[in-house]
Amino acid sequence: MVAGEMSEPKTHYLAGLKLFGLQKFEESIAEYRLALEQKPDWAEVLHALATAQSKLGRQDEAIATVNRVIELTPTDPFVFTSLSIFLQRAGKIADAETAAAKARMLAWKEELKKNPNAPPPSTPGPMNVVQ
Repeated sequence: MVAGEMSEPKTHYLAGLKLFGLQKFEESIAEYRLALEQKPDWAEVLHALATAQSKLGRQDEAIATVNRVIELTPTDPFVFTSLSIFLQRAGKIADAETAAAKARMLAWKEELKKNPNAPPPSTPGPMNVVQ
């Protein structure tokens, strides 16, 4: 790379994913942040960043980051599932259950587009904290 030339955000994102897979969460966060410097609204990278933050026990940071992803992709059930997990890890069980219910409802709405007769989501029992 030429001095001063910025590398592609995708390169940093992929490097972050690889480091995450090696459980090098601090290093993965550094790579995700480099990608976000160039593409600050890249929802996939923000979601990966939140997951790495959560793995390091930084639930408040993870929740704040995933809430940014929700602003960018408000109908993605997977993001609400992640929010539920991070809230569980933070001990905020009632909020986690609300996020999980939102994820189920969004997934059901997506399913209705393919299957108009899809049954509504069931009400789950008590949550077990996800590690």
